[in-house]
Amino acid sequence: MSAAEGPLVVGVDTSTQSTKALVVDAATGQVVARGQAPHTVSSGAGRESDPRQWWDALSEALRQCGEPAREAAAVSIGGQQHGLVTLDARGEPVRPAMLWNDVRSAPQARRLIEELGGPKAWAERTGSVPGASFTVTKWAWLAEHEPEALRATKAVRLPHDYLTERLTGEGTTDRGDASGTGWWASATESYDSEILAHVGLDPALLPRVARPGEVAGTVRDGHDLPFSKGTLVAPGTGDNAAAALGLGLRPGTPVMSLGTSGTVYAVSKRRPTDPTGTVAGFADAHGDWLPLACTLNCTLAVDRVAALLGLDREAVEPVSGVTLLPYLDGERTPNLPNASGLLHGLRHDTTGGQLLQAAYDGAVQALLGALDLVLDEDADRSTPLLLIGGGAQGTAWQQTVRRLSGRPVQVPEAKELVALGAAAQAAGLLTGEDPGAVARRWNTAAGPVLEAVERDDETLARIAGVLSDAAPLLERGTSEK
Repeated sequence: MSAAEGPLVVGVDTSTQSTKALVVDAATGQVVARGQAPHTVSSGAGRESDPRQWWDALSEALRQCGEPAREAAAVSIGGQQHGLVTLDARGEPVRPAMLWNDVRSAPQARRLIEELGGPKAWAERTGSVPGASFTVTKWAWLAEHEPEALRATKAVRLPHDYLTERLTGEGTTDRGDASGTGWWASATESYDSEILAHVGLDPALLPRVARPGEVAGTVRDGHDLPFSKGTLVAPGTGDNAAAALGLGLRPGTPVMSLGTSGTVYAVSKRRPTDPTGTVAGFADAHGDWLPLACTLNCTLAVDRVAALLGLDREAVEPVSGVTLLPYLDGERTPNLPNASGLLHGLRHDTTGGQLLQAAYDGAVQALLGALDLVLDEDADRSTPLLLIGGGAQGTAWQQTVRRLSGRPVQVPEAKELVALGAAAQAAGLLTGEDPGAVARRWNTAAGPVLEAVERDDETLARIAGVLSDAAPLLERGTSEK
């Protein structure tokens, strides 16, 4: 047995690029083993992955964890949101999963909004105005472009649901991940029969929505993972809701996550209904709400700019009048699915380091523009902004967020917060605690606080002005789209 104070649990983060697994001591929060294995994602017009890769990556990540994984008493899966997984009668994928950053369904999103009452009606009904990231728009795209795939589909799952079902043999999801589909009504906390009928999706194909704190099932026989038969399996949740659990997040504390996508969110007691579509009115994983805004272009886009310039990602220089909107994959916030990157203000004396800093500025401005909409009106604006994700450790990211937000910035020392949040959910099954309380007991949000500096309103205004002036061009997209 491992030298642990309490039982061991496993938390999993199945993200866009890889699957990570942590074995955690439920008593102390100590990570006693970890593993990680990559996925591949298609390039070109779509962004797709074979779900079976996720299972293979989970197997490899757990193999790397060694004996502690075999001792786990409970497991939970956190995963990338919105992905459309279509399964046949044998539980095998009908086609590759369409991922959250696949924006081919932008025309279907616009049509669905118009056909079912407009943005305000969607926001009141589901909490969100669906964009091309949402699962319902991907299903509508599939119906239009691959009707034979629809006819072969006997179950529809989200990425984390797929792995949970392979563990338990039962189709389950949770309210946090279900709230990102576009067919789960936040007003009633149930699947919306009218939306499902409108897009031709039989509700019998959908997983049961497990309640917070419920045991979703137990590990069954016939798998190749190190878990014992009967190991408890938690409902799991979407990646952002899992990270919120991993931080033990309380209402009013803002979070900015810097990863492949960028997000800003906060826990709220109030059900969000933003008719502009900037804020997605997601549910969280333990009964509250998680208003969230997401950008498609964050660390990968900035790294790509650095690579094009032949620079290290930290080789930034102070900007002087140059603006770079790094919308390399289209954009969700602002809602410009056909956009490409745009550079304005280039001069003979502009340096590569200034262009790189401008890319950071463009990525962070998009997130900060949504932050005030995410937070409740009575939230304390002096509360430190929690900076998480792969980019959070980068000095250039930290200083850009400080300068453009004018807030104190706290960088938690705990890494892999999605997997930690899943582990906290698994631990809650064993101890009867709320997973957020488990994470607070583990002190996962602890980390240095960078003091606030004066906000750079001039840069924010310049970027907003360029974006406004260029909007018609960005909306039109490129000839390759």
